[in-house]
Amino acid sequence: MEDLEVRPFGLEDVPNLLELMKGLATFEGYINQFQVTEDALIERGLGDNPQFEALVAMHPDSQDLLGMTVLYTIPYNYDLRPSLVMKELFVTAEARGMGVGQSLFKAVVKRAQQLDCPRILWTVLQTNEPAMHFYRQQGAGPDEVWEGWLLKEEKFAEALC
Repeated sequence: MEDLEVRPFGLEDVPNLLELMKGLATFEGYINQFQVTEDALIERGLGDNPQFEALVAMHPDSQDLLGMTVLYTIPYNYDLRPSLVMKELFVTAEARGMGVGQSLFKAVVKRAQQLDCPRILWTVLQTNEPAMHFYRQQGAGPDEVWEGWLLKEEKFAEALC
């Protein structure tokens, strides 16, 4: 999409960014646990000490967001360089197949280069074959060394025994 703009989100994008996040939560099946609010996006993403950054994609002549990605860094790893974590990448159903995801992904790669991150980490829903296909087209693949693990809050007490 030639006239697509990908840029960091701003205060004016908060309501639309939240709707995109809700769209992803619905798509991935966790909307009932979704707790992000506009205030949280402002405080945690645009405050004095941001915990994340988000990039949004849109037509320059429209206020409608077509997609977004949410990023944060892990300050250092074994090589004393940061890792960029792509927490979310979502494109509206209407904009899929139009190059929005690819434009967002390229912006993530450029951001990793700007931050001197030698790696970008993310997870993919096990049933999301289209996403896996998309990421493979971008040159990515599953981690061949590490497997994701999870300890849920309801098991914390058990882990502390």
